[in-house]
Amino acid sequence: MIQLTNITKSFDDLQVLKGIDLSVEQGEIVSIVGPSGAGKTTLLHIMGTLDRPTSGTVSIAGTDVSQLTSNQLSHFRSRYIGFVFQFHQLLPEFTALENIMIPGMIALGQHGVKGFPHKELPFHNSSTLRNRALDLLETMNLTDRAGHKPNQLSGGERQRIAVARALVNNPSVILADEPSGSLDTQNKVELHQLFFDLRNQFGYTFAIVTHDETLAAMTDRTIRLIDGQIDKTE
Repeated sequence: MIQLTNITKSFDDLQVLKGIDLSVEQGEIVSIVGPSGAGKTTLLHIMGTLDRPTSGTVSIAGTDVSQLTSNQLSHFRSRYIGFVFQFHQLLPEFTALENIMIPGMIALGQHGVKGFPHKELPFHNSSTLRNRALDLLETMNLTDRAGHKPNQLSGGERQRIAVARALVNNPSVILADEPSGSLDTQNKVELHQLFFDLRNQFGYTFAIVTHDETLAAMTDRTIRLIDGQIDKTE
């Protein structure tokens, strides 16, 4: 599903990634761990096409995204990749339901581009998109929170809404950057279990940057980065 080959990344004279080779299979949950400054988030951004490597190739779902134009990348990212961040990044002026729908509205407004295999959205218009978002709220056990704004939700609820938003376009890959870093112990446990439930039920592929050793121990593989290189895989 994800194939990274000899990925390097430099910012001026600072080389952050120093030749990363990594493969993530479909339906696999992989954690990426290491000390601060090891290059974890930079690697995740490159995997998610949010940043381009200085050298090397990135292939996702059989497409070499290193060769795509900016317009093609935007379209590809919308269809194939979902993101979950540490601080949910929900828009405060919108309800939970509306926040989940936002990536779908963007996708509906995009015009088709050539350059990679087309991936159908799980909805066709704003009405079926709304139904998709409601289904995801039910999956998250948050149907009664559909009309609530982020400041009316608990931290755990906000993060589950963020996960639903990542899933709305039915991506092939979910990339998460410290997704439980701002949660208390109980909400961490529930969020971690949610990832595995989603994988088991829908076959999603996850790559998760985390400092949480409990989560890392649960994943299928743990990739340890040190000084921009893979130290070991467990």
